Amino acid sequence: MPEAVAGRRRRRRRLSFNLYLWLGGGLLGLFVLLALFGPAIAPYDTAAQDLFALMQPPSAEHLLGTDNVGRDILSRIIVGTRYTLSIALVATLAAGLGGVALGAVAGYFGGLTDRIVTGFVDLLLTVPNLVLAIAIAAAVGASATGLTVAITASFIPPIARLMRARVIELKEEDFVSAAVTTGMSHTRILLRHVLPNASTVIVIEMSLNAGQAVLVGSALGFLGLGVQPPAPEWGAMLGASREFYAIAPHLVVAPGIAISLLVLAFNLTGDGLRDHFDPGIQR
Repeated sequence: MPEAVAGRRRRRRRLSFNLYLWLGGGLLGLFVLLALFGPAIAPYDTAAQDLFALMQPPSAEHLLGTDNVGRDILSRIIVGTRYTLSIALVATLAAGLGGVALGAVAGYFGGLTDRIVTGFVDLLLTVPNLVLAIAIAAAVGASATGLTVAITASFIPPIARLMRARVIELKEEDFVSAAVTTGMSHTRILLRHVLPNASTVIVIEMSLNAGQAVLVGSALGFLGLGVQPPAPEWGAMLGASREFYAIAPHLVVAPGIAISLLVLAFNLTGDGLRDHFDPGIQR
């Protein structure tokens, strides 16, 4: 009986994994397609203004309505996927590379190197991600590049700390000790033995961080520190529409839902990967 119960639990966990991963991956795949082919499938030119159709509510002609200068919101949401998604992915990947490098060096070599890197990372962690990103974006400049740099810098510290902890654990494993005994170089040990065994934790963390990167990027765009108008970046669309919320709420609702769905896609994918790599997690 206990074995049958354990078998049912394992099957439920596999089903849960499939559900989260397929839902998240499918939704994320849809956004990727929109990012790649958005300009070709958008029903209207994102810059085309119609002064006779200002802030129209959703209709058969404009499914999500028009904005304060008569531009089609659906077209701007579709084309804007490329800005929001690409910034989030590039920033997450760059933060992952930087955080993994810092954490691996600190955790593997220890000593003075560890104290210096850890002190720097802990200093950055005392500042909330969004506040740090705002400061960096303001210093670098309001642009897609500045937004990417700001998100990247604010996401490196937590990844470095996680990687450091994982590398310290792996250093105590027998296969690492055996590699050291055979005279293998530190670089080769890190690349061949340590990093591959730490990759699971990093992949899960980065998939979850990508959703947070969307939120941070949209917040900076809302504040005017991201991609500048008339580019249809979702956060900038929210910022430009906030003063019309009382009379045309659809201007805010449409990009808000798009941001929420993209964050949900990343979070579901991250949860699915976590359940797959760590099936012992109880829900």
